[in-house]
Amino acid sequence: MELFAQGLFADRIGGAQFGKEDKIYKFEKIKRAKREAVKNNPGVELIDLGVGEPDERTFDVVLETLKSEAGRHDNRGYSDNGIAEFKEAAAAYLERVFGVSGISPEREVNHSIGSKPALAMIPAAFINPGDVTLMTVPGYPVAGTHTQWYGGEVYNIPLEKENGFLPDLESVPADIRKRAKLLVINYPNNPTGARATESFYKGVIEFALANNVVVVQDAAYAALSYDGKPLSFLGVPGAREVGVEIHSLSKSYNMTGWRMAFVAGNEGVVKAFAAVKDNYDSGQFKAIQWAAIQALEHPELTDIIKAKYERRLRELVRVLSSIGFAAEMPGGTFYLYVRSPKAIKGGRSFRTAEDFSQYLIKEKLISTVPWDDVGHFLRFSATFEAPSMEAEGRVIKEIERRFSGLQLEF
Repeated sequence: MELFAQGLFADRIGGAQFGKEDKIYKFEKIKRAKREAVKNNPGVELIDLGVGEPDERTFDVVLETLKSEAGRHDNRGYSDNGIAEFKEAAAAYLERVFGVSGISPEREVNHSIGSKPALAMIPAAFINPGDVTLMTVPGYPVAGTHTQWYGGEVYNIPLEKENGFLPDLESVPADIRKRAKLLVINYPNNPTGARATESFYKGVIEFALANNVVVVQDAAYAALSYDGKPLSFLGVPGAREVGVEIHSLSKSYNMTGWRMAFVAGNEGVVKAFAAVKDNYDSGQFKAIQWAAIQALEHPELTDIIKAKYERRLRELVRVLSSIGFAAEMPGGTFYLYVRSPKAIKGGRSFRTAEDFSQYLIKEKLISTVPWDDVGHFLRFSATFEAPSMEAEGRVIKEIERRFSGLQLEF
């Protein structure tokens, strides 16, 4: 039976074929494999190292602020493009944590209901049919999807281990550069865990100026850096001339479901984003913005989260290295990105990372996320469920036990 309005669906979501395709995407395959593994192994815990969100709730000081602000009469209405106090807190946060000074809360900051909508809306401000958005792959595809919906094109720049998982901007062909409007980057990077350097950002700024391209730096994991002080794109001279940075409270404050982020940087780009946003939503609930202010004023809370992830990541590096993975501590995020094995010695072979990921789920009840975009890699997340350090140690030992005796060939 066809869906109502089957012939009316827009081409951008599949047109007349919408709802009919039987293609199964990566994350749906993972979900199905997990269900099958649990069903076939009753009583055995599935260890989920694929989840990309914190395993704990946010802190009491943030929750208490939400509770008190939710009942205030003044917070009942629309917030439109955000309350002034949140913008001020965001600017102060950038200076306190990243050393970025001089950001104007009124002109260079705007809140967003999570970073995903910001990445989705910015193409609406820039992309006309035939324009190009430069993206990195593997990566988060939202800005690219919306670019294509507006009739634009996506040009993917591969992230290769040999280049520190930084894009080679000089590899972009001249004809693509002429049509490019946006360059979307993400550091610290999901899924690779790579961290950008100041010299890389300087190169990005030079590229943007030379090619008249707006830079969008997705900084969702910016505060989760393990090698020195966190680095902001906006802290590099010239960055505010060419682009914006999107900061999220999801990962750094355990607030994924709260949907709170902000766009900061170039005044014109922020203004354009705000204009588009004003036609999409009426702002996040003011009480959530007040709670977010409380979080931003306490960056030491992120230090607690970061210490937990660093501890877990180091243990995962130890365990994975012991069985042959070339595992290294990432520069940021809560992910380990490692090359996938080709075979088990004397046993089955794996054509792709997805093949090995499915094997791990079904045979070892360990869930990961495969990436076969540029080479064959697995992403292990340190966000597994463990409510205490004792429970954390138990999970690590169980992972080690399940991997023991597994002779992998790379």
